[in-house]
Amino acid sequence: MFDKAIVVSGAASGLGQSVMTGLASAGYNVAGVDLQQIAHADLPEGCQSYGCDVTDAAAVRATLDQVVADFDGISGLVCCAGIAPGAKLVGKSGPHDADLFAKVIAVNVFGTFHLMSECAAKMQTNSPDGDGQRGVIVTTASVAAFEGQIGQIAYAASKGAVAAMTLPAARELARDGIRVMSIAPGVFDTPMMQAMPEELRASIGATVPFPPRLGDPQDFAALAEHILSNKTLNGEVIRLDGALRMAAK
Repeated sequence: MFDKAIVVSGAASGLGQSVMTGLASAGYNVAGVDLQQIAHADLPEGCQSYGCDVTDAAAVRATLDQVVADFDGISGLVCCAGIAPGAKLVGKSGPHDADLFAKVIAVNVFGTFHLMSECAAKMQTNSPDGDGQRGVIVTTASVAAFEGQIGQIAYAASKGAVAAMTLPAARELARDGIRVMSIAPGVFDTPMMQAMPEELRASIGATVPFPPRLGDPQDFAALAEHILSNKTLNGEVIRLDGALRMAAK
């Protein structure tokens, strides 16, 4: 089933990089997509890198056409590309910057949508396995979709949209044997968190009931890999948050 490519967006860093590395270590063929191509020396064995702006529908289509040519098809997608700038609805300088809001929606929502629709179209042509499965799509939402904090108005809106796309996509694509799932991570030890002072990182990690620390990106990658192999998982958003429920700020 997974002899073709698993497309991983946001593969140059953070959760996407962990997913790419984890899947490659497990023997999957991985097409790592990011805004800029990843240096060959930084690619795990079995991976190829593709530079692509996921907000550009034409660029996504052209990139995935190349992936199909290189790997003879696409059998999986894990969407990890995203941005999370902080801004209040009304801040000290006035109302939220509309262009910033639009950028967050463009990357997090349209980027996910473009990859989902284009990959699904290509998965439809795959030969089904014994259960009729032709492909699997995994997106990345966030706990902010459910408990968005002050200053996360754009990010929460975007991740709420990603979560909301999961069930209708799964219902539609069931006829083609394509499963659709989403992971909603809590606070993870990604480059954004690594830029913070250690004291602040520790205090944020301590808000997680158990384990009381920032999430390990390898745990996210392990869940993504499990979703690929567990055919009963479909149409659901899985919280990966250590029982964290975000406070207002």
